[in-house]
Amino acid sequence: MSFSLFNFRPRRPFATDWLVDFIPSFFDRILGKLGWSHLKWMILFLSIISVPLVITPLKIWQQSAIAVVLIAIGQVIVRAETRVKNDKEISEYYHLFLMWLSLATTARYLYYRLSYTLNFDTFLNGTFCLLLLVSELYAILTLVLAYFQTLKIQDREPIDISTIPEDKLFKVDIYIPTYNEDVDIVRKTTLGAVAIDYPASKKKVYVLDDGRPEKYKEDDPRREKFRLRREQLRQMCAEVGASLLTRDSNDHAKAGNINTAFRNTDGDLVMILDCDHIPTRQFLQHTVGFFLDDKVAFVQTPHWFFNPDPFERNLRTGGRIPAGNELFYKVLQKGNDFWNAAFFCGSAAVIRKEYALEIGGIATETVTEDCHTAFRLHSLGYKSVYYDKIMIAGLAPETFSSYVGQQVRWARGMAQILRIENPVLNPKLNLTIPQRICYFSATSHFFFGYPRLMYAIAPTLFLLFSINPIRGLGLETLAYALPHLLLSLNANYITYKEVRFSFWNEILEFVMAFQAGYVTMMALINPNLGEFNVTDKDMTLIKREFTWENFDWQSVKGLLGVTALIIIALISVPFWLILRPEDWEAVSVNAMWSVFNLILLLAALLVAFEQPQERTSHRLYRRLGATVYSYDYNTEQTQEWHGITQDLSETGTGILLEGQPTLPEEVEIELVGDFGARVILDAEVIRLQSRNNNQSILSVRFSDLNQTQKDNLTLVTYSDVKEWYSQKRQYVDRPMESFGFLATGMFRVFKEFNVSKSNLKRLRKKIRASAQIYWQGEFYLGKATDLGATSIRLELENITTSNAKLLESKNLERIQQEEPIVGLLLSQNENTPSRERLLAQISSIDLLASDGGSSGTPGKVAIELSFPEQFKDKQDEKIKELLRILR
Repeated sequence: MSFSLFNFRPRRPFATDWLVDFIPSFFDRILGKLGWSHLKWMILFLSIISVPLVITPLKIWQQSAIAVVLIAIGQVIVRAETRVKNDKEISEYYHLFLMWLSLATTARYLYYRLSYTLNFDTFLNGTFCLLLLVSELYAILTLVLAYFQTLKIQDREPIDISTIPEDKLFKVDIYIPTYNEDVDIVRKTTLGAVAIDYPASKKKVYVLDDGRPEKYKEDDPRREKFRLRREQLRQMCAEVGASLLTRDSNDHAKAGNINTAFRNTDGDLVMILDCDHIPTRQFLQHTVGFFLDDKVAFVQTPHWFFNPDPFERNLRTGGRIPAGNELFYKVLQKGNDFWNAAFFCGSAAVIRKEYALEIGGIATETVTEDCHTAFRLHSLGYKSVYYDKIMIAGLAPETFSSYVGQQVRWARGMAQILRIENPVLNPKLNLTIPQRICYFSATSHFFFGYPRLMYAIAPTLFLLFSINPIRGLGLETLAYALPHLLLSLNANYITYKEVRFSFWNEILEFVMAFQAGYVTMMALINPNLGEFNVTDKDMTLIKREFTWENFDWQSVKGLLGVTALIIIALISVPFWLILRPEDWEAVSVNAMWSVFNLILLLAALLVAFEQPQERTSHRLYRRLGATVYSYDYNTEQTQEWHGITQDLSETGTGILLEGQPTLPEEVEIELVGDFGARVILDAEVIRLQSRNNNQSILSVRFSDLNQTQKDNLTLVTYSDVKEWYSQKRQYVDRPMESFGFLATGMFRVFKEFNVSKSNLKRLRKKIRASAQIYWQGEFYLGKATDLGATSIRLELENITTSNAKLLESKNLERIQQEEPIVGLLLSQNENTPSRERLLAQISSIDLLASDGGSSGTPGKVAIELSFPEQFKDKQDEKIKELLRILR
């Protein structure tokens, strides 16, 4: 590490120079001269000088003053760190300093708690005092373990394999395990796997189908369902160039499926993909090179989900808050990687088959077989690599209940590993001390359930039942607790600010508190309980209504009880202040604690309220080159408009176009991927909005896609990607803003959706053609003036008896209310013998002229009609022919 103090820069305040340059440079010079043994002595020295900071007794005003100074130092360091955004080494110094300061203040708080605040004067006070103390000790242990895991964040660059001769490259088998997922989901992932950039002679793609029809009886309808699904999978594999592998049992679920494939394929390396994890074409180019080190057993990459998880969708965060797994994949995995303790996550990974077979294949003793497998590989002394580049796009659980089920499985599996393997104390394991610490941190993580609930009910015990788990709780306690809490936030902020926003971790823990607490306890008692459950995922959104029936109260009924208890406790606060004014400090602190808990709990409960969804497919914020081709029927010329997609889904896209085009109702769209993959699609124009004088936003819906177009769209969207947009996060944590955003969640959740209406000025062919409307048993004569692919405009005058009847006010009102489907005859003129017959729906009527009489009957009206979607297949060719011939 080295820093120049003499680079030219604008003049800054001395304090800024002192924090940003002088102190880091001083430590840089000192640490650069120290070996590891000397560094140990330095750590010992810091520990010794911390002892007086921890145990020195102070009066309350002195401790309060020290608390203010410590909190101020934390804020100054955080602000200084934000000024060195691109200097990772300086940020590490600040992080180390805040870690030390945080640990010192935490130790001081713990010393104070153990020395002065334990309350054993009654059985109830003593019981809840111990429960709260154990909860705090667990939180402090978790904090210390997290500090160790993030001591050094390791970033890796890929190893170039382009110069290696093809015959020297590893043979790679790509496994896509599947059980009951929709074939369309599996097809997308298989297409992406086949398209991966790697020599064809060295790559094979296998779909591992575990959905066995024979496991069901002959009269069970599921047997036929799974039989048809398997045939569809077999046909799909033949179409895209993959192989289908099956087995004779479902033993050990996904792990057993992979282990069976190990014995039936001949690759050196195996790339494993969940069936909804669509890979980019670069995947093997960026990962295979790491295996040139013979000790590397597996390479793991991040899991990324392109659809919003239940937190983002149900709390309507709009992508401002990082997804729940970003902390793990963006920080913890890179910290683990520094200690050679990165976890295998079961997908988006490449594993060396030889080493996997040494441990008996993928572990089958727990329901988190992936982490357990990494544990055993590390125990044999093999290396792991974590490469932080998003190269798969997957599906997050679509519903809150599915999310809960997934988290419960992870909680149970981690607790099983802790119970079975005992990573800290087991002498049979060939693990380094850092590896043991990292695995202990991971396997103990999901024990947060009961401690989180204890924090929620502790203040209510005092307010409702006069149970006092903390002796002397008041301002003095805050003077010790606040530096501990706020400095830990400051220290974590430096590494977490882009991946886990302040106070949102509490929401995640509250949501799972009851379920995590129960399953981890049961796994410790009996690690054989539980089985592998497949997480439900779907590419198709379910349109949900805005109704209270969508509140998943079954998953949060425990939290509802805790919330009710807190509300009742807060109601009691005025009575305390009136009847027991001498306890105002304890009452005030417990009341503030309860209010804080209530805000967090309400946000956690809102996650269980499934929000309505207006879209039929998931939107991705992809930036692709796009060309819009349109045919102007009036000038009979083809026009081209170029732009960049702003968002893209499997059913449509939004495009930023240069200029102010006037477009017909149907256009042709060409999309180009990052590496040149292309797809040309027919599309219906939905909306065209002016952004400024030089740009427009065009929204289109794709229409009538055949299978080849769907496949090409999949490749352009998910495979032909240089870098996914979530690789770098746009938003950074602002603690107070984060808390405010969380606290106002209720206003967002219950706000009605505003669906944008089309203001499209349609380009239709100008015609003067004869038209007749057939309605209620009679024909009405008119002229067709505008014709498009999806609509037509007619003008009717009060020139015939039948037209006069139609134009009566009562009939016009009826038509506008009912918007009926009518018959329509079109020809160039009245004398044309052949007329095209169509069905159209009246959408609006406009008055063009009055007849001047007293009856109020219009003299002339314009009628807008649309061609119904349900008749599109039968009428589409007729309409296109009419557009060609009518003048």
